[in-house]
Amino acid sequence: MSETPVKQQSTAAFYGQAVASFSVAIAATAIGILRLDANAWVRGFLAIAVLYLVTSSFTLAKVIRDRQEAGQIVSRVDQARLEKLLAEYDPYEKS
Repeated sequence: MSETPVKQQSTAAFYGQAVASFSVAIAATAIGILRLDANAWVRGFLAIAVLYLVTSSFTLAKVIRDRQEAGQIVSRVDQARLEKLLAEYDPYEKS
C-alpha cells in the first residue's frame, strides 16, 4: 500500500554541465574584473562582491534543499501514521 518514492539522481552529464557552467562563469567574471579599466580598489571590491554572491548562492541553495528534505520527512511520518491507523481500524468491530 505504501509507495517508496524513487530517489532522483542527477546524471553525470548534468553534473558535468553544471560544474563547467559554473567554472566558465567564474572565469569570465574574474577575467572581466582583471581587465577592467579601474584602480585596484575597485577591482578588489568587485572581486569580494562576486565571492560573497557565490557563497550566498550556495548557502541559499542548501537552505532550500534542507527545507524541502525536511518537508518530505514530515510527509513520510504522517503517511506512516495514517497507514497504521487505517490498518488498525475495523469498521465491523463491535465495542
